[in-house]
Parts: sequence; C-alpha cells; structure tokens
Amino acid sequence: MKKAPSGEYINYERAVNLLTDLVKIESPYFHEAEIMDYTYSWLQKRGLPATYHHYHESKITNFKGTNVVGELTGSEEGPTVLLNGHLDTVQICDGWTKDPLGAKIEGGKLYGVGALDMKGGDTAIMLAVEAFAATVPQFNGKVQYTFVSDEEGPYGLGTDALIVDNIISDVDVAIVTEPSSGFCGIEFPCLCLGARGGWNYKVSITGKSAHAANPEKGINAITEASRLICELEKAELKVHPKLGKGALCVIDIEGGGAACSVADKAVFSIFRHVIIGEDRDYLIKEVEDAAERAGVKGRLSIKFRDAPNPDSVGFQPYVVSESNPYTKAFKESILDATGEDPHIAYFSSMGDFNYLGSRSRLPTYIFGPNGQNYHSADEYVELDSVVKTGEVIYDYLKRILI
Repeated sequence: MKKAPSGEYINYERAVNLLTDLVKIESPYFHEAEIMDYTYSWLQKRGLPATYHHYHESKITNFKGTNVVGELTGSEEGPTVLLNGHLDTVQICDGWTKDPLGAKIEGGKLYGVGALDMKGGDTAIMLAVEAFAATVPQFNGKVQYTFVSDEEGPYGLGTDALIVDNIISDVDVAIVTEPSSGFCGIEFPCLCLGARGGWNYKVSITGKSAHAANPEKGINAITEASRLICELEKAELKVHPKLGKGALCVIDIEGGGAACSVADKAVFSIFRHVIIGEDRDYLIKEVEDAAERAGVKGRLSIKFRDAPNPDSVGFQPYVVSESNPYTKAFKESILDATGEDPHIAYFSSMGDFNYLGSRSRLPTYIFGPNGQNYHSADEYVELDSVVKTGEVIYDYLKRILI
C-alpha cells in the first residue's frame, strides 16, 4: 500500500482539531495529569510508541509529575533527534476578552491560554511525528519525542527529570518548539540558536538597631540595601556577540526591625538574566563590588535559591554555532518547507532549552510558531505558522535520518 504524503497528516484542519483539544484542557503547571493522559492516548491511537515517565521531586516541591515520552527507531544506526515540548501553561490571568479555554478562531488565529506557549508547538511535534512514522518506512537513527510537565514552574522539573533519569542520554540534537517568532517579535520563520540564562538570588543585609529618635546611632539595613540596589542597577553589564547583554531586575524587597527603631534587617531578591561568562561566582563578585562602590555598611550575605539538585539552581546560557552541520541542515529545511530563509535570533529568557543546550551539551534549536500575548490575556497563535512548524520538523527529520 502506497504511503500517504505528509500533507495528509500535517494540514490546517488537523492542526486546528488537535490544538483545539489541547487548549480546552486546562493544564497549569503542577496540574497536568489530564493533558498528559490525552497526549498519551492520542499517540497510542495512532500506533506511535508512548510511555509515561513518572518522577517525584521530594526536596523542594514534593511534586509527583508525569511526562509522556516516545521513540521511533530506524533500521540502521544514526543520530538521535529529540523533539521536546511542554504541555503545562501559566495560570489564567485577568483581562481576557475571550474564553481562555475556548480555543476560539478569528482571522487565522486561535485564542487560548497556552495556545502560543506552547501548545501550538506541541501540535507541530505530534503531527510531524505522525507524518514521519506513516510516510518514512526506512530511516537511520531515532526520533525521540518528550512532552513534559512543569516548564512554567520554578525549576523545569519535567525536563530536569528526563536528564536526571537518563531518559535522553543518547540524543545528538534537540529541537524545542517554543514560539521563537512570537517571543522574539520576529516574523515567522525565526530560528533561535541559543538563549540567555537566569539566576535567582537573595541579598541580606544586617544592620544595627537604634531608637528612631537617634538613627545616627544605628545602621539602617533598608537604607544600605537601597544604596546597594542603586549601585547594582548602574553596573556595566558584559556584552556577548550573539546573546547581547544580560539583565538585572529587583523583584522584591522587605525589611524592618522593632517598633520605633532603626531597621536592622533587609532582604531583596534579584532575577539576573545572564550571558556566557556570567556564572555564579561572577554574580557574587558583582554584588560584592557594587557594595564596595556604594560603601554599604552592615553585614552582607548572598543566597541562591534552593533547588532539587545542583544543576537546577540556575539556567545556564548557551549558543549553537551557525557553522554546525545540524544548524545548516535546519536552515535548509526551513527554506524548503516555507520558501523563506530563517531569521536568526537568540532567546532573551530561559526555559527547558537551557537545560538541553548547557547541561546536556546538545546543539539545541528553538523553533516554533508566531503569535502574541504569551503569559498574558488574549494569547493567540497564528495557525498557518503551526502547520509550517510541523512541516519544517518533518523535513528536518527526513533530512537528518534518511
């Protein structure tokens, strides 16, 4: 029996049907059981290998999570291509003018929480894998697909568990279908060849209490923290030729002491987006140097967030070379499938791709649909770009594995 062309599997109608189902399932991080069951069943019904990967993060969150993973294996040895997407979303925020779980379509755009970030990308992976399995009877290597939980949560627990449990230990190249066009604000097709990283830390300052009538006898920790914050925000940030500058943002502050007294304690939190060369030791020195320049009094300490394991304390930045053979092949697939050369960009924030690109040391590409309003009201994805993303992935799998 002649195999059907990929267009039978990757087309507008099928993308709408699948994405509508996914968007209508509410799946904020830590609450993904229903959408994992749907994805598992969808794959199984089409004869595509699928298993549940259960994990338990017992140190910080006590979260018992689930990923859905599968693998197509060729007849000969060859590279393993990983397709990774998260099925969780952020919580539904205020301000929606459309039903956030309604998957309403207007003008070629499908609206709903997670439609862009990143159920549109998940749809592209699922259709591409189905098309590849149905139309490519012989190939070399493997296609591994992982649909993970808790990407939007604080630690990326789903992909972290894939690494810790050696589920993806034999992969050669990874594609994450996050909305590269939508996030970067660049017309589709947009290919990201890396991403900035990020660290979260707290700075504590201990001053000296005194009566508020005689503040000069104490050391006001809040005042000293303010000096330090102002100096940190003036710090000259390094520039990477691809990733640009990092970013430093104060995300909270608190402090105080006894009633009618000089505040002897202050704590503020920083989220620091980083580029290559800005590691944990660099950030510590950055704070210490700023404190010295500001003449901060009192005792200073820096504490990075607790994490399930040492590798998930922060997200490391990474870059993939444009001369990498996998990069060249991806650009060719984008041109063939869309008729356009990709716009090359670099993700300004972090996600599961950082774990793959830094911890697993994989050439990791971020390529996904276009749209707007991720993490905000009236999020939408452009449906044509979902279809095209699937077609690019399908072309890439054939290009690499045949």
